[in-house]
Amino acid sequence: MRLHVNTAGTGWQWVKRGMRTFFRQPLALTGLFFMFMVVASLLSLVPVVGTALSLVLVPAATLGLMAATREAEQKRFPMPTVLALAFRGGPERTRAMLVLGGLYAIAVLAVITVANLFSGPAPLPAPETGDMGAEAMGLVVRPGMLAAMLLYLPVSLAFWHAPPLVYWHGVKPAKSLFFSLVACWGNKGALTVFTLGWMGVFMAFGLALGLISSLLGGAAAFQVVLYPLVLLMAAMFHTSLWFSFRDSFRFDDEATDAADSTAA
Repeated sequence: MRLHVNTAGTGWQWVKRGMRTFFRQPLALTGLFFMFMVVASLLSLVPVVGTALSLVLVPAATLGLMAATREAEQKRFPMPTVLALAFRGGPERTRAMLVLGGLYAIAVLAVITVANLFSGPAPLPAPETGDMGAEAMGLVVRPGMLAAMLLYLPVSLAFWHAPPLVYWHGVKPAKSLFFSLVACWGNKGALTVFTLGWMGVFMAFGLALGLISSLLGGAAAFQVVLYPLVLLMAAMFHTSLWFSFRDSFRFDDEATDAADSTAA
């Protein structure tokens, strides 16, 4: 396994490839992401351990969505069972993915705990203008929210490439976090453009949604279409993750193809 360093412009290519692949199978990919959200929401209702259980599944869901993207890229319909790919590769791979999920849950819960220390007794209120953008800015300027964003960044980078490294290439969970961080740092230019690109896409969709909703009925219409749009955009973003992984490493074996045969 070797790190491959991409040019900064490759980040925009990841955005475009993700969008193009998503629109090959929009219903399937959105449906898979929705299925995971439903499962995570139901697990979070379990008393005491529900939130932790839902977090444990995040790396497995990331792997499943990457595998679904590969199917869509090859013009095949991703079946719902691909979402459970992480648990269909035998006891060793299942155990490794569960360990990775446990590490993710611990990291996220630690971020939440530390961020809560910065929240203070009373968060900064948003201006009472009725403007949704102002209210969103009110959330962003909360110290707890800012702390959570800063603390979660290294967690996100550590787990960015970890699921496919663990499952498809047999890397130990702890090592996969290190390799993911190294790959993200080596491709920091591409990841920066990737992030800025998706921010631009989200803003463009938001502006278009605001214009359409104002023509159709204002805030009421906005609320009706907001959740489906957020779901679609989140599914589209996750579709692009596969391309960032594929272009960040070079492998000497064919472990990925061998692992995929378990999903057939």
